This record gives sequence, C-alpha cells and structure tokens, in this order.
Amino acid sequence: MAKPLIALVGRPNVGKSMLFNKLAGKRLSIVEDTPGVTRDRLYADSDWSGRAFTLVDTGGIEPKTDDELLLFMREQVNIAIAAADVVVMVADIRTGVTAADQEIAGMLLRSNKPVVLAVNKMDSIGPADPAIYEFYSLGLGEPIGVSALHGHGTGDLLDACLKYFPPEEEVPENDDIIRVAIIGRPNVGKSSLTNAILGETRVIVSDVAGTTRDAVDTYFENGSGKYVFIDTAGIRRRSKIDDRIEKYSVLRAERAVDRADVCVIMLDAREGVTEQDTKVAGLAHEAGKASIIAVNKWDLVEKDSKTMDRMRAQIMRDLSFMSYAPVIFISALTGQRVERLFELINYVSNQSSMRVTTGMLNNVLADATARVQPPTDKGKRLKLLYITQAGIKPPTFVIFVNDAELFHFSYQRYIENQIRSVFGLEGTPIRFVIREKGEEKA
Repeated sequence: MAKPLIALVGRPNVGKSMLFNKLAGKRLSIVEDTPGVTRDRLYADSDWSGRAFTLVDTGGIEPKTDDELLLFMREQVNIAIAAADVVVMVADIRTGVTAADQEIAGMLLRSNKPVVLAVNKMDSIGPADPAIYEFYSLGLGEPIGVSALHGHGTGDLLDACLKYFPPEEEVPENDDIIRVAIIGRPNVGKSSLTNAILGETRVIVSDVAGTTRDAVDTYFENGSGKYVFIDTAGIRRRSKIDDRIEKYSVLRAERAVDRADVCVIMLDAREGVTEQDTKVAGLAHEAGKASIIAVNKWDLVEKDSKTMDRMRAQIMRDLSFMSYAPVIFISALTGQRVERLFELINYVSNQSSMRVTTGMLNNVLADATARVQPPTDKGKRLKLLYITQAGIKPPTFVIFVNDAELFHFSYQRYIENQIRSVFGLEGTPIRFVIREKGEEKA
C-alpha cells in the first residue's frame, strides 16, 4: 500500500512551498517572493505521530487565465488533487479571502476530497488574529492558523490531516528501487521523456527553455523493475545564470545527480554534443554515477544507413572521458526505443554494483603487467603489487604499488581497460585508489 498523500494547493504566493519545506523538514522546494515559482508537482516523504506520508507541492492556481504555462500548472494541480488522500488549501491571512480563494475552494468542494484549510503567515505568538474567522466563509470547515516561516500550527495541521489517512498497513521496504536522474541542458526533452516513460503528463512540457525548475521525483513500476525518476531543471553554465531561481534550479539538478543511482544524459540529435553537454556529462562522471547517453529527437534527423554510426563516433570522440557509457537513440515524442531504456538502466545499475573477487583481480593484474611492462623513470620501474575491490557505485579498486609517482595516468587507463575487457563494467566509471607499499588500507 502506498503512503498517504497530502497535496498542498492554493493561489500563487501564499507560502505553499515554504510550508512544504517546513513539513518536509528540509529545503526541497524553491522559495522566492515571486508568484509562479513552483510549476511542477514536487514530492517529499515525511512522518507525523508515527505515520509516514508523502507531501506534494503544487504550482499556484490562477482560476482565470489564458496563459499557456499557467494552464499547464493548473492541470498539474488537478492531477495532484485526484491522487491525494487529503488536500490542504493554503490561504494568506495578510490578504484575507480573495475571489481566487473562493474559486479554488469551490473547485476543491467539487472534487469530493477531504480538505483542510491552512491560513498561513500567522507569524505572531499569542491570541489568534480575528481576521482568521473570515475564512469560514470558504465553506471548508475550521481554518487552522499556521506560520510556514516559524512552524507555528503545523502540528495542528498535520493532526487534522491524519484523521483522513486510510488505515495503516505493513509496507515492506523496497531496497531494489533504482533512482534515475534525467539530466541535460535546457530544452533537450527531459520532461518529454519523463512523460513518455510514465504515460501521463507528469511534468510540464513546453518549448520554453527553463520550464522545469525543481527536481521532480516520481515512483514508477513495470515488468522491468521499480524506479524513481528524477526530472531535473536544464543545467546551464553558471556564468550564464543571472536569475536567482535559475541558480537554485541548477543546484537541485546537481543534487539530483548526487542521489541518483543512474544518470540518463540527454543530447539533442539535431545539435550533437555541445560544450554544455560535456559539462553536464562531467557532473555524472565526477559523481561516479552509472550513465546512459540518450540521443533524443532522433525522429527529426534526416538519416541514411551510416548516420547512427557517425553520430555514435562523434559522441565517443567528444565525450571520450566516459566512453564506457552506452548510447541509445530515442524519440521522447514518438516513444521510439524508450522501452529499451529500462533494459539499459537495469544493466548499468547492475554493472555499477558488481563485485569482483580479489583472486580474479590479481590474475588480471598479473596478466596485464606481463603483456605491457609497467613504466620506468630514472632506472626505477613501477611494480603493481596487489589489487582489491574496496567499494561499489562506482566500482572502486585499491592498488598497492612500490612508488605512486611512477603510476602514470596512461598506465592507469591501460589497467582500467584490461579490467573492463574481462569483467565488463559497462556504463559505470571505475575509481582507483593508489597506495604505496607500507601504507595502511583505505
């Protein structure tokens, strides 16, 4: 049974995201005094009084708008409401009841979902502001005064929500879920791919670069396995980021990479590998993440029998530092080869978790040094004494040598290639820790 879901809804700039962060206990949603900052649904797990639940933050509802992006946002809110066990409508004590509040309250009443009314920005300690009684007019029951800034009243709010949770059942922990971050520069089709995978309009898709601002987590299960997909904001050069919200978005994209098991690095087939693509790929590589390179918009490219081979060769040349990553050519729009992504995700995840016995590693090391002699410097030859695996995700090997300075990068690359040729380890970077004889093990 899934965890109970609480959806936070309301008009723009009433403090939903700040309340979301307070209830989640960490800063997940972007908070800025600008209406419309939150656009997609953003999820976080939390607990109260021994009950675990999931929170979802939504974009502000503009009941009357013709703006395409605002219409998308309202659609996202409707999806969140439909999935929720209880809806928290957030209002603002400072503005009082507005026409938009009344329309949103009417929409929630028609949804037939349990609704708890939270009146935010009641930051003072002491008797309740008499203005809170005005909110009874919304017909949603007793308003609960809260302060997202200080946390006042949040316990009462969660107590009210708890009443509507379904009966608790034992839920087995899933340790076989693969967390997948979909990363890339702006407008390469990350959100379209997420929607194609999930089969719903899970995140806003727009031709406007920068539409996705938060890293959005979505659980998904099919015959191939269990996954959490993280759709992230497009990563731009830091020097090109002027808007504070954009800076937060890039930071969240980088954090999404850190907590992912697998990174799907998206490229635009029409543009090939750009300088910014190499920086995005470098994030996954430096973080030691299993990776797949997905070349999107393949349906828009004029092709002959050798187009794919030429593109693959270009990618391997421009992203030579991650030649281990498999390349797949997809179309998020048509769904071309999207199903095959699951097979690759499982494969590279397993490769990143592979463990190799010490005996087998030392056999490979002995064979490799016999084939190509280690380098010498000023009459002193490098000796590779021993190798053992120290960790996974990524596979990390400790090599003991007589002189670390003699173990040049080129010979390390050779040893890496020999290990890969025997054990595979495709789709994942490899890390070496070099220790001189006599040093303690890491």
